[in-house]
Formats: sequence, structure tokens, C-alpha cells
Amino acid sequence: MTARVEALGHLRRAKDEIDARYAESLDVDQLAKVAGWSREHFTRTFAAAFGETPGAYLARRRIERAQDLLRSANLTVTEVCLLVGYSSLGTFSRRFTEITGLSPTAYRARSRRDAPPPIPGCYLMMWTRPSAYEKDVTPG
Repeated sequence: MTARVEALGHLRRAKDEIDARYAESLDVDQLAKVAGWSREHFTRTFAAAFGETPGAYLARRRIERAQDLLRSANLTVTEVCLLVGYSSLGTFSRRFTEITGLSPTAYRARSRRDAPPPIPGCYLMMWTRPSAYEKDVTPG
């Protein structure tokens, strides 16, 4: 296996980790450990391979998920902020605006103008929570 192909495998593992755990508190040191490299080597190699730093990729993934929630769920901007991994509404709003060009509230208003009504937050939470009943039901 060439060094380049092996490096891509390490990077994909770290990128998959970001995709799977975007809502959790992740830092570059954790991701570098997943890739098996030093922080500096990982950051430099990730940016060269994917065109953005691991931190920028994580922020973009979080904002993409926030866009989906703002379009489709009846949750407050603060609830969306927390669900996608931000602990500060100000940081979330600033980053959202940097990436999309609109504030979260303006994005929601624009995207809902001609769209069907959003899914109520209580249903979203209810349907995404596993239940004991699901274990007992077998498909027919």
C-alpha cells in the first residue's frame, strides 16, 4: 500500500469521526489521535487533502445540520444551537452567518416561505428516541 493511500485511510477515519460525532465536544487533539498522527501533521495533511482545516470542516458539518433542523423542525434557534454541538448561541449565530450569509432566524424565515409546515419539535424528539417497545416488535 502506498503512503498516500495509507494517509487517506487515516484521514477518512478522522473525517468519519467528525461526521458521526459532530454534536459532541471534539478537538483537534482527539481527531489527530484517531488518525494516529501528531496534531500539527494531522491538521496540515487534512487541510491539504480536503481543502479546509479539521475545525472548519467540523463547523461546516454542524451548520449543515443546523440548516436542516431550521428548515424542517419546529425548534428554537437555541435548541438547534445546542443540538448541533455549540454551547454558545452567539458563537453559533456568528458562525452560521459566516457560512450561510444569513442569520439563523433569517435563514429559517427564507427557507420556510414556500415550504410545508415544520415537524413539531415534540414529534421530532419522540420519534428519534429509542423505546423499549421497539425491542419487542419484530417485522411481520
